[in-house]
Formats: sequence, structure tokens, C-alpha cells
Amino acid sequence: MYKVNTLLYSYNALEPVIDEETVNIHYNKHHKKYAENLNKLTISTIPLEQIPKRINEFPLKDRGQILYNAGGILNHNLYWQSLNETPGLPKGKLLNKINNDYGSFENFKKIFINKSKNLVGSGYTFLVSDNNGNLTIINLPNQETPLSYDLTPLFTVDLWEHAYYLKYRNERNKYIENIWNKANFDNASKIYEKLF
Repeated sequence: MYKVNTLLYSYNALEPVIDEETVNIHYNKHHKKYAENLNKLTISTIPLEQIPKRINEFPLKDRGQILYNAGGILNHNLYWQSLNETPGLPKGKLLNKINNDYGSFENFKKIFINKSKNLVGSGYTFLVSDNNGNLTIINLPNQETPLSYDLTPLFTVDLWEHAYYLKYRNERNKYIENIWNKANFDNASKIYEKLF
């Protein structure tokens, strides 16, 4: 049975950047719904992270919905791990790579924010690594996951309206800028450290 990751902080921990009601609805209604849907579609024993790479093992008629709902769980799991009550900068190998590739964390942040602002419709902006440790900032629509492209997602910002609309209404760019006050790279640093 597929499950969502446990939220590691209280619903009000991200205030004032993201309000308690938004976190509660986002996590309990949206995020958990993807797990409910995926469990209705399949009783597969394939680990969640492997579904995008092994989608051909599922019936053709179900693949689109399985991939969509698996992506919904995976992307949200990463999103909640990319935020914290206490913001945190990248560390170790990840910080060194960001400084090397982008000049500084501040410059990386500006590029990431600009990329986020250019996403058309719903989706996510990701920091990803390829198999050689090269970093890229990418936008993906809807619930596509970087795992489908043989990329490892390290950090993400959810740009679906349900992530910000109760507080920010149509001012998505303000949400994109403010969310960095709760951005935390502890998880991203750990993932990158394990890979390389």
C-alpha cells in the first residue's frame, strides 16, 4: 500500500509564508488523495520511487493515471521536505557544487526564482542532479517527476494553485519569492551526499 510521508512539522510551522489552513488542506486533502487514487489503481509491490522507471510493467490503460498519482505523492513528499520552520542553506558537496556552477547560493536562488516565475500553468520547479552529479533547474508540468527522465530530484517548489491561493490569491510571484524564507536544503544536501 502506497502512503505519503509524515509531515515533520506542525501545520502552522510555515507561517507567515504559508498559512496553517493551506498546509492542512494541501497535505490532508491534495497530497493524501494521490495515495488514495494510486492504491485504487494498483496493488503493485513496486516501490513508489521505481514506478516512473517501470511504468511499462502496468496495464497500458492505467499507466497515465498511475504515473500521475505516483508523481503526485513523490513531488509532494519532496516539497514538504524542501520546507521547514527554520530555513537552511545547502551544505557539503551540494553547496560546493552550487557555488561552482552558479557562482553563489544567492545567484542560484535568483535563477531558481526566475525559472519558477516562467512556469506556464500548474507544476513544479526542481533542482535536479543527473547521474554524474551535474545540477540543473527545471520546470515540469502537472505531476511529472524528474525520475521519469533519469534525474534525481533534490529540492522543489510546488506551483499548483492549491499551494498558495488561499493566502496569495493570484499573486503567485509573491509566493515564489516568500517561500524562500522557509526553504530548507538539509534533505537536498543529504540526497546529494549519498549520490556522490
